[in-house]
Amino acid sequence: MFIGHFAVSFGAKKAAPSVSLGTLVLAAQFVDLLWPFFLLLGLENARIDPGNTAVTPLDFYNYPFTHSLAGALVWSCGLGLVYFALKRNVRNAVIIGLAVSSHWVLDFLTHRPDLPLWFSGGPYLGLGLWNSMIGTVVVEVGLYIAGIALYLRCTTAKDKIGSIGFWLLAGFLGLTYVGNLAGPPPPDISAIAIAGNAMWLFVAWAYWVDKHRMARTP
Repeated sequence: MFIGHFAVSFGAKKAAPSVSLGTLVLAAQFVDLLWPFFLLLGLENARIDPGNTAVTPLDFYNYPFTHSLAGALVWSCGLGLVYFALKRNVRNAVIIGLAVSSHWVLDFLTHRPDLPLWFSGGPYLGLGLWNSMIGTVVVEVGLYIAGIALYLRCTTAKDKIGSIGFWLLAGFLGLTYVGNLAGPPPPDISAIAIAGNAMWLFVAWAYWVDKHRMARTP
């Protein structure tokens, strides 16, 4: 899943209006932001396997630190505690933690059974929505539209940057999603790891946009 995770970021703004969209994107995408580093360090592994599922040519055969259920819970608690230490807001810290753990829940929906339960490996879980291209697009795009709608209902632009910048971000994410679905398989795993680090640009972009938006008056 890709834009479905961003849907969580957008939608969570309604529950935590004082938290920057950048922080919410960081939380919902946290394990995928870590994963490229683990790949480059050789601590986790994947291989290119066209036809592995209808949606992705990647075989995620070893990623227990970032994508196990145990890992998701550790990262959720860790990032939530960091936020609490900085902001002293229990409610928002819990929402940050839930946003982190939501990543595993959505991946459980889409991945084939390759998500380990523990750091040490199996059993492996996954409902396999990625085996259906149509089903994946319907669910993920539906989540994305709902997340955007929630974000727009609880925020309003302060200026043109807040409006145009947001729609550019939302549109670019959508185009990236289409490119991932329709494009050819990546040349190698190193290219995926390097390109994956570009995800941090979306975090920065979200911080920038959110500074130019404010909560709507009830």
